[in-house]
Amino acid sequence: MIAVGAGESQNPEKTVPQSIKHTLIILVILFIGTIVALGSILPQSDSSLAQSPFVTILSNINIPYASDIMNLILFITIFSGANSGVYAASRMLWSLADKNTLPKGLAKLSKNGIPVYGLILTIAGGLLALFSSIYAPNTVYLALTAISAFAVVFVWLVIGWAHFNFRRQFIKAGHSTSELKYKAPLFPLLPILVIIICLLSLVGIAFDTNQRIAIIIGVPFAIICYIWHALVYRKKDHHE
Repeated sequence: MIAVGAGESQNPEKTVPQSIKHTLIILVILFIGTIVALGSILPQSDSSLAQSPFVTILSNINIPYASDIMNLILFITIFSGANSGVYAASRMLWSLADKNTLPKGLAKLSKNGIPVYGLILTIAGGLLALFSSIYAPNTVYLALTAISAFAVVFVWLVIGWAHFNFRRQFIKAGHSTSELKYKAPLFPLLPILVIIICLLSLVGIAFDTNQRIAIIIGVPFAIICYIWHALVYRKKDHHE
């Protein structure tokens, strides 16, 4: 998400490192901090853990409409996540179309610089996924969620490998890391760790009967995309 937004930033050299730090701090506070707080307040034997622990805490301190408040917060959170997904997906479609990987029409921008057709296609796909959760929750929607999980893990696997290979090739070409505007810390340990964790996650997905469909569909699809790119686009670049 940060990388996608960097393309529309006026000063990515400054804003991207700041965004990474701020995002990390926010995630630590929201996720780890919340878990620590809940674990400290609610006893493990509390029967009210069957419902939302947040609702339980708010109810215990006599805050009225606790469940309604939490539902509103959850709705805003989900809407925010969906909005971020639409933003990132529409920009990715534009980027792929701009590189002639997808139909050129998806690269069309409005006068405000918004990828209109990519945005429409993203929203349409999101609505179809939403309808599948209502009309086919145990088949289509389950497969979509599994494939989404696979896609996230696979993308991070590629990111780790791309970063590792980029730094190696950059140094091999006679450059120095001092030339880089931003240097990811703990190289090469960090990308290697990312690759290992992602591979272990893929193994875990393969052993999960509910998620295995993602491997069955995702791996062949990724291989086909790679072969197609190698045969068509690399050959085209070579001729140019």
